[in-house]
Amino acid sequence: MSKLFIVPTPIGNLKDITFRAIEVLKEVDLILAEDTRTSGKLLKHFEINTPSQSHHMHNEHKTVASIVHKLQSGMSIALISDAGTPAISDPGFLLTRACIENGIEVECLPGATAFVPALVNSGLPNDKFVFEGFLPVKKGRQTRLTLLAEETRTMVFYESPHKLVKTLTNFCEYFGEDRQVSVSRELTKLYEETIRSTAKEVLEYYTTKPPKGEIVIIVAGKGK
Repeated sequence: MSKLFIVPTPIGNLKDITFRAIEVLKEVDLILAEDTRTSGKLLKHFEINTPSQSHHMHNEHKTVASIVHKLQSGMSIALISDAGTPAISDPGFLLTRACIENGIEVECLPGATAFVPALVNSGLPNDKFVFEGFLPVKKGRQTRLTLLAEETRTMVFYESPHKLVKTLTNFCEYFGEDRQVSVSRELTKLYEETIRSTAKEVLEYYTTKPPKGEIVIIVAGKGK
């Protein structure tokens, strides 16, 4: 039966994949991978021999129609990203929407995603939060930060290591140096680290110790 499976993959520790995810990846006709080289290591580790095809942010607009056609022809397809749950700051939304519009069944498996452990680890209020993903690099960044300065819910951001200091500097400028911040990096990996303090102190820490690895920033809402 044709179906699109959205399958989360580990964000670092390979043991965090589910039994069900492995089963689905072995049984589908095709795996769509953000980077076939990166995913190839995971598939080899779990002895998954299903054919894979590249599906990433640079080609997804061009490949959606052909993938929908494959599904309509009766194929079952799994979508994975390099790490975590597809469509969360990764490709996946366009294909999911296209499948729904064409009456193709979509099933998303539960599994790893970076922001949940970072949010829980932060110690900041998590009964209500807003996921912001990556801030705009240039255009719209100032406008977005100005708007978020009034946000009362806990905020979740993704950031690359070489832009972390700049982003923390922006938080000091727009949110205030005393705003509580938690930075988690290398989640589930050997050198996992979470630094919790004021925006100013976290900025000072990473200014002297340049970070490595994937990063999630949790910021307290205004007045929290």
